[in-house]
This record gives sequence, structure tokens and C-alpha cells, in this order.
Amino acid sequence: MPTVRTDDGVNLHYEEAGTGTPMVFVHEYAGDHRSWEMQLRFFARRYRCIAFAARGYPPSDVPSDPEKYSQDRATDDIAAVIKGLNLGKAHVVGLSMGGFATLHMGLRHPDLCRSLVAAGVGYGAAPGKMAQFHAETDAAIARIRSETMAVFGKTYGRGPTRLVFEEKDPRGYAEFVQQLCEHSTEGSALTMNGVQRRRPNLFDLKDGFSKMTVPTLIIAGDEDDPTLEASIYLKRTIMSSALLVMPKCGHTMNLEDPDAFNRAVLDFVTQVDGGAWRNRIPASLAGGIIAAKEK
Repeated sequence: MPTVRTDDGVNLHYEEAGTGTPMVFVHEYAGDHRSWEMQLRFFARRYRCIAFAARGYPPSDVPSDPEKYSQDRATDDIAAVIKGLNLGKAHVVGLSMGGFATLHMGLRHPDLCRSLVAAGVGYGAAPGKMAQFHAETDAAIARIRSETMAVFGKTYGRGPTRLVFEEKDPRGYAEFVQQLCEHSTEGSALTMNGVQRRRPNLFDLKDGFSKMTVPTLIIAGDEDDPTLEASIYLKRTIMSSALLVMPKCGHTMNLEDPDAFNRAVLDFVTQVDGGAWRNRIPASLAGGIIAAKEK
């Protein structure tokens, strides 16, 4: 079973397909490396694709020390995969928890990134929502520990932003929930507390995002309400970014609408690799409505 060892001694399981320019896929809290199967099948025809299981998600290691779980650790684990496999610069594609870590790659490890795709990011980040997010994560952690993921996964999988997935693809949704319920109870609780609850607010990172130069695609589902405000903020703050809002789509967009997701990401990375991705035109930010500011 292929693994990469991190600098703090955690073994991360990964799966690989294809050859060419590298792409690394980083899963959400409710997913794992298996969540990217439809992306690996699509992109492996053109790229060297790697999907790995985060720490706390078997067959990766599940450290028992709570301090082994944090936003910085999650970010450095992506870097460990890229360095451990000698990928050079990679396209990094992350969803939700993985999308947060992907954005932090642009802040902390831009030298390892060809581009960033941050999909479904923003839970708890909108102004006035942090206290609610902390309260809900605390309640979730308690239920994970008391019920186990085999039980609580069924509740978590029916979050409001996932109902549209069940409506449009009951078979795919059932597979998603089944895999979620197979997750480690200990790893899930520690990840929820260390990575999810304790991560910094995106709106507090404005200075760093405003200096980011890595080409970035932000993707949001229009029915993934907790991410919409944050996605617009990121678009306005990261000058090398673009924003795509997928219609009638919730949080699990790579599974809900894989064809639309894959084509959007393919168009983006093709532009990046072709040298055609450009930063925001400064004059477009001058504040005028009718006419651009004269030079």
C-alpha cells in the first residue's frame, strides 16, 4: 500500500493514476481519497493524478495526539505528498476542508503550486457565523464520540447543503454516506476539533490573500449557502483568482456534478499551463460603474 511519511512521522496513504503534469486532490471532511475516483478517471488521461487520505482517515495513520491535527498540519501534509513523490509544482484541487488547506498552500507553500482549485470553502467564515460554527462543531464532536461514525455519519451526511445531492443522484449519495460511515471515529473527532474548529477565519487572512499570485479557481455551489459570501470575498481579494458558481449544486460538487466540475477544472488548468491565466485588471477595481478610470 503506497504511503508518504510526513515530517512528524504520520504515514499518508495515496492512490495514483496517469502520467504527465501532476495534480493532487485533497478531500473534504466527509470524504476521503475515494471521493476523487471520478476525477482520477477523467484527469488521469492527461495528468499524473494523486489522491491521498488525510491523517485521521484510514488507511492513513490515525494519530492519537490532538496536537497532530491542525490547519497547518493539513496544509503541510499536502506539501509532504508533493515533496515525497518528487512532483515539483503541482495543480492542487481541494474541496471544503481540503479547499481550506489548498488556499493555505498558496499562502505558505506557493513554490509547490502550479495552481489552486478551492471548492466549497467558507463554512463558519462569514461575519457573525463563527460562534454558531463552533457550537455546531462542538455538538458534532460529542455525538461522534458517543455514537461512533457508523451512526453519526448518517446524520452528518444529511446536512442541508447535501440534500440536493441525494435528490439528483440517490445512488451516488448512498455510496457517499456509506463511505462516510466507514471513517474512523477517533480520527473524525480529532479532525473536527483540530482542523475544522480551530482553523483561522478566512476573513482574517485578507493581507495574505491580497498578496497571493498562484492562479486560483474558486468554485461554489449555488445551494451551498455557507460558502457563497466567502467565495465572493476570496474572488475580490485574490487578484489571481476567478469564481465559478455551479447552478443547482450543493456542497459535494465533484460528486454531484462531476462532468461540469471536471470540465471547469480542465479549462482552468489548461489556461494555466498554456500561460494564458492573468491577474485581475487593476482598472476594473476602480469603483466606477459606467466608465473605467482614465489613465
